[in-house]
Amino acid sequence: MLKQLTAIPLVQALLGRGLGAYMYFVSATTRWQRVNRAAVEPFWRPGARVIMCFWHGRFPQAHALWAFGPGVPKAKMLVSRSREGEIAGYASRTVGAELIRGSAAKGGQQKGGVEAVREMVRHIDAGGAIALTPDGPRGPRMRAKVGPVQVAKIAEVPIICLAWATRWRIVFQSWDRFVLPLPFGRGALVWGGPIAAPSPDADAAELERVRAALEAELNRICAEADRLAGVTPIEPAPPRRGGAEPVHDMQAAK
Repeated sequence: MLKQLTAIPLVQALLGRGLGAYMYFVSATTRWQRVNRAAVEPFWRPGARVIMCFWHGRFPQAHALWAFGPGVPKAKMLVSRSREGEIAGYASRTVGAELIRGSAAKGGQQKGGVEAVREMVRHIDAGGAIALTPDGPRGPRMRAKVGPVQVAKIAEVPIICLAWATRWRIVFQSWDRFVLPLPFGRGALVWGGPIAAPSPDADAAELERVRAALEAELNRICAEADRLAGVTPIEPAPPRRGGAEPVHDMQAAK
């Protein structure tokens, strides 16, 4: 019944817009502690180019880690072509981010990955910012795929990691341990140091090195945000057997 309801465009719009408004409400009523904000401030200048990464389960307050307004590079969020993606898309637009739709191919079925990478690179080249969830759309939780690293290589831009936590929250037993923040508490916003893009001629070993650095930094700052908020850190899922899963269709966007 729930799946049938969330397939209805009007229901998706209402849920997404409602989630976006709630995200604004929580960010406005939370007493935030900010850590390492200086790392992101250079990317709020006109013409700055960057890829932002945060875990899939930390979507609801990611907007609080970016500046929206005149002169700040326009942020676009990569969202999958799924029912959940439609809802997340409406929420993203509500808080000020635009969308790029697509994800990696699955089971031989194309899901717009190549077109999405091309659009992301064009947006970055024009001086924009891209937001990605490296463990999306289906995990494993808090384990980075190589896709964002490939985009960084193609666009020749750094990656900056974002994390947040709130004292009052609900953690769902979903694959990503989705965190729903509750208002009127305290919280932490944590920015990681920029991770340099792989060299244009990077081989698989260098891509893996950068992917591992991205995963480690995101998990580090998420644990720090949880600690500062006074909650138990959410642990990553076991890594997929065989290591990180490469996103082959992104290579075609070069």
